[in-house]
Order: sequence, then structure tokens, then C-alpha cells
Amino acid sequence: MQERLAVVTGGTKGIGVSLSRRLMATGHRVVALYRSDQESADLAAKELGDGFTALRADVADADDVARVTGLVLADHGTPAVLVNNAGRNIDGPFLDMTVPDWDQVIAANLSGPFYMTRALAPAMLEAGGGSVINVAATTGIRPRLNGANYCASKAGLLHLTKCLALELAPAVRVNALIPGMIDTEEMRTRFRTDEPEHLDRLLAEIPQGRIGSPEEMADALEFLVGPKAAYITGQKFIVDGGQFMW
Repeated sequence: MQERLAVVTGGTKGIGVSLSRRLMATGHRVVALYRSDQESADLAAKELGDGFTALRADVADADDVARVTGLVLADHGTPAVLVNNAGRNIDGPFLDMTVPDWDQVIAANLSGPFYMTRALAPAMLEAGGGSVINVAATTGIRPRLNGANYCASKAGLLHLTKCLALELAPAVRVNALIPGMIDTEEMRTRFRTDEPEHLDRLLAEIPQGRIGSPEEMADALEFLVGPKAAYITGQKFIVDGGQFMW
């Protein structure tokens, strides 16, 4: 029987659905939250079947988080794993960045994990422990052009991870899982990897000379939430083929 519960925000497409898939394969029931893409949620539910539930929620909205986490606790129980994966990216030059551009990215990428963890951690502590994984980004360590809002949000998430690791110890472990170049539809579109010149330029920056797969992100997640990582908390776990060695 699948007895352990995992909650995955943004868990119905991209890297998120791979994380949901792996958690189910390792004996978890999964509640995956999604904001707006009903088609992807339906496809994930059809693929993953029993033990998988997709719920619509906006993690950037504190009231909506309170609503959906209340449903999770009442209908599904206390999670052993919380994966804060949902995020937003609205790029643009700093001097052209609007207040909504800033607020929406900070709310989704930094406030969302705060809201979700604040809502579920008390039950996890009462149940004896668990694991929180914050999906961060390499741009939280090294900045890039036209991403002040995104970089700031992910840098904040890395420090929030450490603060939560201190305050929720020893029962609840909190770590950051950081993807490098992972083969998703968003990455292919953003970096134009279907064009050989763009792909070659990108691969030249990666010591392993290839793009990573969502399944390799899931491998890292499986380790971090499992018993072999029992002495690991407050850490950055970077899956990037050596592109960012920090």
C-alpha cells in the first residue's frame, strides 16, 4: 500500500510531473497542485492513476494556500514530503520591470514556499517529521541579465531553506534542489535548443557536454527525501552536469 503522502506544487507538468511520478514509484500518494493548466493536470491524472490527486491552487495567494492545505490535511492526511516546485518567470530589463512583474515572481517563487511550508510544517512536526524540498535555481547563486525579480526570488529561497532547516530541525529536514539545464519544453523554447548553434553554445558551458533529463532531477529528489539522506539538511543539491560548481 502507498501510505506516505507527498505534496508537490507545480506537480503536473515539466520537472514537477517527473517528481510526482518518482514519488509515486517510491511508495507515496501524491497531491499535485497546479495554478491554471487544466490540460496538463488531466494528462497527469490519467497517466498516474490511483494515488494521484491534482488540485487547483495559486501558491502565491496566502488565502488560497490556506484553503488547499486545509483540504489536503482533511482529505489526505499529513504529508511526509513537501516539494515546493511551482514558480514563475517574467523576464525583462530592470529599468523596464513593472511592479506587477516584480510582485508576481516574488510571490510565486519565494512567498509560495513560505506559505506552503508554514501551513503544513506544524502537522509534519506533530506526526514526527518529514522532508521539505525547495526547487531553487542556479540564478539564485549567479545572477543573469533581465532577471532581477527571478534571481532575487531564488536567492531568497536558498536562504529561506537554511532558515527553515534551522527552525524545523531535527524532525523536519529542509533542502534546496537546484536544476541546471534540464530538458523541458520551457527550456527548449527559452534557450532555442532545437537550433544547433544555440545548443552547441550551451553545451560548451557544461562539463558533461549534455542536457540533463527530468528523470535525473527525480533521482536527486528520491535521494534527498529518502533514508540515505537522513543526515542532510539545509543544503544546496545542484543537478547540472558541472555547469555551476558552487
